[in-house]
Amino acid sequence: MSKRKIEIMDTTLRDGEQTSGVSFSATEKLTIAQLLLEELKVDRIEIASTRVSEGEFKAVKGITEWATKKGYLDKVEVLSFVDNGLSVKWMKDTGAKVQNLLTKGSLNHLTYQLKKTPEQHFSEIQKVIKLAENEGIQTNVYLEDWSNGMRNSQEYVYQFLDFLETQAIERVLLPDTLGVLSPEESFEFLSDIRGKYPKMHIDFHAHNDYDLGVSNALEAVKAGVDGLHLTINGMGERAGNAPLASVVAVINDFLPEVKINVNEKALFKVSKLVETFSGFRIPVNKPILGDNVFTQTAGIHADGDSKKNLYFNDLLPERFGRKRKYALGKTSGKANIQKNLQELGLQLNDEDVLKVTQRIIELGDKKEVVTKEDLPYIISDVLDSNIYEERITIESYVLTHSKGLKPSTTVAVKIDGELFEEHAQGDGQFDAFMNALRKVYKHKGLILPKLTDYAVRIPPGSSSDALCETVIRWQIDDKTFKTRGLDSDQTVSAIKATQKMLNMV
Repeated sequence: MSKRKIEIMDTTLRDGEQTSGVSFSATEKLTIAQLLLEELKVDRIEIASTRVSEGEFKAVKGITEWATKKGYLDKVEVLSFVDNGLSVKWMKDTGAKVQNLLTKGSLNHLTYQLKKTPEQHFSEIQKVIKLAENEGIQTNVYLEDWSNGMRNSQEYVYQFLDFLETQAIERVLLPDTLGVLSPEESFEFLSDIRGKYPKMHIDFHAHNDYDLGVSNALEAVKAGVDGLHLTINGMGERAGNAPLASVVAVINDFLPEVKINVNEKALFKVSKLVETFSGFRIPVNKPILGDNVFTQTAGIHADGDSKKNLYFNDLLPERFGRKRKYALGKTSGKANIQKNLQELGLQLNDEDVLKVTQRIIELGDKKEVVTKEDLPYIISDVLDSNIYEERITIESYVLTHSKGLKPSTTVAVKIDGELFEEHAQGDGQFDAFMNALRKVYKHKGLILPKLTDYAVRIPPGSSSDALCETVIRWQIDDKTFKTRGLDSDQTVSAIKATQKMLNMV
């Protein structure tokens, strides 16, 4: 049995750009348009509104010139208005060939915003459609506030649809403009219209004010619509539009009788580019696209994944050009560690895995974010600790650094059960710490090794909250050796490396 085809129209560049604070440049619009049509393979794109600005004019002209060369011009649409032909002229000048004409889909809007009768409105619409036809421009018609029209003035909506059946248009676009519909209403209203107008091409345009955009889109497809309007990352006015990635996944997984053209593998790449251009950040828990959605945190889940993929569902990350991750933190278990070790190509025995796991849990308890890239440093730190008996501990310290004053440190050190406390200044906090430590060792008649090299590293790709590894080279007599410390604070990681040195000598 052949599948029913659903058109996907992406309106990121028009409706999505109505996200507060978002404005794409002409170059960005062209790049996104190219990706939407060539990488994502959406059927159509709505790229702008007519008569907005000179910049918008140039952006549309750039896209239509590219689309003409590539044979995509009939896939490029522009929102237009019932304005006595001004929008039609604007479109002709830009080279655009498909208008999405904005009209009133509820009697409330018609009466109080336009202050016109249905007959007056229909007459003006007919003139615009005719003008467009004469210029070789195809017309689709938006019924703005259609959802409230169905709730409160159905007779008007059906009168309007009866009129549109007599016109030379391609599609009727039915928007839930204010995002007010429930899934039940979406199905009921669209099923009724589908039954009354079986030959009419019907698109549904969902908004997400109640977080029901995806559910309403799903019900619209079940009701028999021919197309859906969606945006990358759910961008749009107020709470945004129905998000393209989620709707695509839902249709592919829950409606096997339906076919869509969208290339799932390109969803993440295109979404991240739009995120960069728009500055509109993808929430970490956003389905399909968020940083956390393919990350297992609990150790029991990682263990289950190793045993016949017990915690997998049909939303496999590879479908969307992504990879599954196993988070490292206080809920990590051995299985999480093993998964990350495998990815890094590292092997540890069971005893060392337990020690590394314990260290990661300790770091997680301090609310530090631990990444896969931190893991080699943590392993080095833990395994270093296995090679000596800890007889000397830095019990506590106070580090001060004030403008105009020399840095100073007060340190308490326990040596074989005996506690020593000293205070010193230095050229920096760690230098002050070492000077205080030398005072402690002078009491014991001991001399500290000479510090010959000091290196600080953070894992690649890290930010200011990264774990910091300090590696210090020491010399005593004619021998040299290294110790390392690990902490989110650079000075503290150096102190930890120094404590290892004290125990090794």
